[in-house]
Amino acid sequence: MSIKIGIVDDNTFLIKTVKEKLSFFDEFTIKITAMNGSDLLTQIEDNHNIDLILMDIEMPVLNGIEATGIIKQKYPHIKIIMLTVFDNDENIFNAIKAGADGYLLKEINAKDLHDGIVETLNGGAAMNPSIALKTLKLLRNPMSIENEKDKEDIKLTKRETEVLEHLSKGLNYVQIAENLILSTGTVRKHIENIYRKLQVHNKLEAVQKAKRNNLI
Repeated sequence: MSIKIGIVDDNTFLIKTVKEKLSFFDEFTIKITAMNGSDLLTQIEDNHNIDLILMDIEMPVLNGIEATGIIKQKYPHIKIIMLTVFDNDENIFNAIKAGADGYLLKEINAKDLHDGIVETLNGGAAMNPSIALKTLKLLRNPMSIENEKDKEDIKLTKRETEVLEHLSKGLNYVQIAENLILSTGTVRKHIENIYRKLQVHNKLEAVQKAKRNNLI
């Protein structure tokens, strides 16, 4: 089955480089290439049958973080991996808040890019180690100091908490199901309930919010 990809970058050379990396794998089809977020939104209106977008951050007109926020609201089925040169804290933090499903650096090799895309489409979160480390640090010391009274009253069941803890370790549905001796369908149901209770849309947000509220 073909995986339909969009690439967004204001540098045509970098678009070409990413295309070359993806060309090693038959399952990828490049459906859209865009030079900025605005260009992407125009193209996606005519063709939103896209599985995943590789999104640069620093772009004119509409940057990658703004574009991610808009796409996640309008087309929540589309996964978005930030593919960028910079791994500065604020970009990572803002990209995750906007709903990005993963965050990789442009110098990534073809195989790791392939694995990151497949993992993300399977409900995981693609992150290279340096980014994952920074994300953990951001989670431990959120920039916005939140007051205790702002903590929401979120009640998770014991099982949901276990599933969330496994998610936070980066395990996928199948691994969680095996560890907790559940069916993948049950795990998926628990995760849907967790997302609903936490009012989040993806794994990163769920883990972030759970840690903020001392649930895990």
